[in-house]
Amino acid sequence: MGEKVMADRFDLDARERFRDRVHACMAALGTLLRDGRFERSRDLIGLEVELCLADSEGSPRMVNDEVLARMATRDFQTELGQFTLELNMSPRALAGRVFDDLAEELRIAIGYADRMAAECDARLVMTGVLPTITAEQMLPGTLSPNDRYSLLNDQIMAARGEPIQLDISGAERLRGTFESIAPESACTSVQFHLQVTPERFAATWNAAQVAAAAQVAVGANAPFVFGRELWHESRPPFFLQATDSRPPEFAAQGVRPRSWFGERWISSVTDLFDENVRYFPALLPLLSDEDPEAVLAAGGVPRLAELTLHNGTVYRWNRPVYAVADGVPHLRVENRVLSTGPTVVDTVANAAFYYGLVRALADQPDPVWTRLPFAAAERNFFDACRHGIDAELTWPGEAPGSARVRLRAARLIAERLIPLAAQGLDACGVAAADRDHYLSIVEERCRRGVTGAAWQADAYHRAVDGGADRAAALRDLVRRYCELARTEAPVHSWPTGG
Repeated sequence: MGEKVMADRFDLDARERFRDRVHACMAALGTLLRDGRFERSRDLIGLEVELCLADSEGSPRMVNDEVLARMATRDFQTELGQFTLELNMSPRALAGRVFDDLAEELRIAIGYADRMAAECDARLVMTGVLPTITAEQMLPGTLSPNDRYSLLNDQIMAARGEPIQLDISGAERLRGTFESIAPESACTSVQFHLQVTPERFAATWNAAQVAAAAQVAVGANAPFVFGRELWHESRPPFFLQATDSRPPEFAAQGVRPRSWFGERWISSVTDLFDENVRYFPALLPLLSDEDPEAVLAAGGVPRLAELTLHNGTVYRWNRPVYAVADGVPHLRVENRVLSTGPTVVDTVANAAFYYGLVRALADQPDPVWTRLPFAAAERNFFDACRHGIDAELTWPGEAPGSARVRLRAARLIAERLIPLAAQGLDACGVAAADRDHYLSIVEERCRRGVTGAAWQADAYHRAVDGGADRAAALRDLVRRYCELARTEAPVHSWPTGG
C-alpha cells in the first residue's frame, strides 16, 4: 500500500500506474481461468452482518472502537461509521443443519457483542438504517478513524467536486446536502457469500440478479432515513446517492453510478470485472508489491490486489469476488441487497431463501433470465425496494412461450419462489428440518404481509396517531424494536400495538 500521496490527493501518475497493474491482474485472471486453477465446487457460504450501536434512547452511539477494544475476538471489525460494527462469519458448507448451526453461532456472537456494547452504554440494533439517526449527526467526524475510509471519502468528494446531494421521494421526501460520504455510514446490511466454480459463476450471478427483487420484497427493513419515511427498503437509493462520485452533469450524460444493479445478463465472470475496469476510474490507486505475472511465472497464485481493491469500490448489489485461500484461488458471488435483521432467525430465514432460490434458478434448463429482459429485473428490484411485499413484479409465464405476468410479490414468492427455494436447498443437501423451518418464516411474512419495514412503519404511525411527535415516535419505535428483537420471535409474529 506504499503509493505516494501528495497532500490530500495522489500524484498525477498514480492512476495510470494503477490502471496498468489492474490490466496485468486481468491478464493473470484470464490465465488462471484458462489453466483451470480454481478450486472445485464445495458449496461454501459465508455471511457478513453489519450492526448499529444505539444508546438507551435509541440514538446512535459513536463507540465502536471502545466496544471492539473490549472484545476477545477478531470476528468483529469497525465499519464506516463510529456507530456501526461488522461481524464476519466463518465459511461453511451449504448442507445438513447449516442454518440451525449458523443461527446458533450468530446468537452467540451478537449476544457477546451486545454485552460488550452494554459496558459502553450501548446496545446492538439489527436494522438497515437506524430510524433515529439525524442528518445533523452525519459529519466527517462520524467516520471511523481508518486511513482507507478517509482516503475513500477524499477521493469520492474530489471526483464529485461538490457536496453530496440527497433527494429521495417516498411516503415523504428527504432532501439534504453533505460535505462528506458520512451519510453512507447509516446503511447497515447483511451480505451473503456463495463460492462457485468459474463454470457456474455466470448462471449463479444471473440467478442472484433475478432473485434480488424477491429478496427485498420479503426482507425489506429500512423504511426511515434521517427521520423521514421513504421506501420499504430505502438503502439502495440512499446508498447510491451517498456514494455518488458523479457531479449532476455526468449523471445527466448517463455515466454509470458506482452503486449499480448492472445492465445485462452475463456469460462469464470476466464480464463483470471487465466492466468494472472499463467503466469506473480508480478511487484508491494504491499499488501493492506484487507483480501478478511474475507470481504466475514462478508457479504461484497471485492475490490480484489491485483488481480486488478496485472491485471493492464498485458497489454492485451482486458483486463478483476473487480471493485466495490456502494457496488456491476461488470465486464468490457477494449478495448485498438486504438490510440487517430484524432478528437472527429472520436473517437466517433470508439466507435460506436466497441460497435455495439461487441454486434452483441457476439449475433450470430454461433459465428465467432467458425469458426476462434485464431491464425488467432491474425494474422489479426498485419496485420491491419502493413497495416491499406489496410490490407488483414481472415474471415469466409458467407455460413455455407464455407471456410474462405481473404478480403481487407476496403471491409470487409464496406460490412459485418458495417451492423453488425448497428444491434448491434439497439439491444442496440441506436437512429437511432446516429447509422447512426457515422457509416457513418467509412464507408467514407473505401470508401476513409483515416485514421489518412494514412493522416499523406501523409502529411509527401508531405512535404518531397517539399524539407523539416525530422524534419521540422514532425513539419509541427503536426501543420497542430492540425489546422484541431480543425475544428472538420472527418479525411476522411481533405485536403491532402497545
